[in-house]
Amino acid sequence: MKVAQILSTIPEALPPEYAQKLAQLQANAPSMGWPFVKRRMKTELGVDWRAKFSAFEETAAAAASLGQVHRAATLDGRAVAVKLQYPDMASAIEADLKQLDMLIGLYRAYDRSIDPSEIRHEIAERLREELDYALEAKHMALYRHMLADEPNVHVPDVVEALSTRRLLTMTWLSGKPLLTYKDADQAVRNQIAINMFRAWYVPFHKYGVIHGDPHLGNYSARDDLTINLLDYGCIRIFPAKFVGGVIDLYRAVRDGDRDLAVHAYETWGFTGLSAEVIDTLNIWAAFLYAPLLEDKPRLINTYDKPGQYGREQAAKVHARLKELGG
Repeated sequence: MKVAQILSTIPEALPPEYAQKLAQLQANAPSMGWPFVKRRMKTELGVDWRAKFSAFEETAAAAASLGQVHRAATLDGRAVAVKLQYPDMASAIEADLKQLDMLIGLYRAYDRSIDPSEIRHEIAERLREELDYALEAKHMALYRHMLADEPNVHVPDVVEALSTRRLLTMTWLSGKPLLTYKDADQAVRNQIAINMFRAWYVPFHKYGVIHGDPHLGNYSARDDLTINLLDYGCIRIFPAKFVGGVIDLYRAVRDGDRDLAVHAYETWGFTGLSAEVIDTLNIWAAFLYAPLLEDKPRLINTYDKPGQYGREQAAKVHARLKELGG
């Protein structure tokens, strides 16, 4: 489901009729029934769990790939969202990773230009982290700190007494799905876009922290067009060494410094790079950093077909790596 959610947001990745259907998974994924809810709540908060809420809606308000959300109220009257993890999700994820291993094995059998093992490792780490709601609560605290000076982005507070590793209770943030504004006036869409930009890029640029789950169900917009950021399961905190490599490679591309580029690649873990492989990697680096090398306003997309952006360069790099043995 998570793959389908992401694919539906990528321009031209799928035929329009498929993308339209999969877009429903952004906020309308199927939920589990009341018997599951009662079992999960009893397991996490005890047999008297209902007495810990002044209200609890039996029908899920939203459902995602790993869990579903119910609207409730605490004993002191606060409106909260209660996020329940589906049963046996750890086994489900491990089964999915085994299928991914099979696909990677097939890929490697016919194309050795790129070794996807680190991609697999990254996916596995992030998915396993998403199962830990206690970790997600810490991510929320981190985002409240990073976005404290952003009045147009809202982060929920965690109710720790009503949360566990598989149950997360947080303040309810009211808003409308982003797709509600798809046909709104340009000024309205511009303001939402600016707020979304701040929500995503302030943590990334200032702290080296990235929100890695971009599907639209993780956001909602208020009537004043400010943004609610709702989900914090897939967060990547980049170590300083990795960020240093990003900056070194930028400077290497800017100044034509080949040795500094090699240092950046080695910082990220590349070993035994030949001169030809370095030249090939630099083609991709030059493409990635091109918008940063000229101090001028740019459109986010200057192509008529967004899905084509970068495809020519990627194909060129891939073909050359294949020639060189990967």
